[in-house]
Amino acid sequence: MVRKSHFDPQRVREEIAIAAARMIAEDGLDYSTAKRKAARQIIGETRVAGEWLPDNDQIEEEIREYQSLFQGESQPAVLRRLREIALDWMQRLAPFNPYLTGAVLSGTAGEHSDIHLQAFCDNPKEVAIYLLNANMQYDVSETRHFAGRGDVETLSFLWRPTNEERDAEPVGIHVALYDADDLRGAVRADARGRQARATAQTVQALLDETGAPPTTN
Repeated sequence: MVRKSHFDPQRVREEIAIAAARMIAEDGLDYSTAKRKAARQIIGETRVAGEWLPDNDQIEEEIREYQSLFQGESQPAVLRRLREIALDWMQRLAPFNPYLTGAVLSGTAGEHSDIHLQAFCDNPKEVAIYLLNANMQYDVSETRHFAGRGDVETLSFLWRPTNEERDAEPVGIHVALYDADDLRGAVRADARGRQARATAQTVQALLDETGAPPTTN
């Protein structure tokens, strides 16, 4: 156990958050993996209590700072492309009440980020049928329910807009399938008043704020 006489918990949290943010921004690691690797980098293999580790909000703040300092010229364009693609697919999936969540919504997405959508409908299997009819090849996995109630089926596929060059990197899109009743708990704001997910109208508004018109496919 790290001895408090040798380490300041607040400073350790800050250093871990900074290191984790760099890994997420540069390498596309998820928060959990980045936090573990950063902790080992800062304090070695010593096991520490939760008080020594930053929460995701602190790491997100450091990601924004890192992107502002080191990716200020490239990240906004990457984020816009991801939001445009997300909006395109939300419009395609409109009958299934799709919402955007994750880094593409929060604004911290980078070149390694995927798009995470959540569909809320009476028959989630209809989303799979829609993708099959659209000749989309997808993988099936499970994602933890946002409220912690077990797992939900998730359909994942790669997509490159038809108006982009062939050498453009395809984007990973994940569609988590929820029952329509789950939506009532999904639209609540968190303790800081932030929404964890957004409608297509909200995503369009975010694109409009950047000034340039959104790309359509």
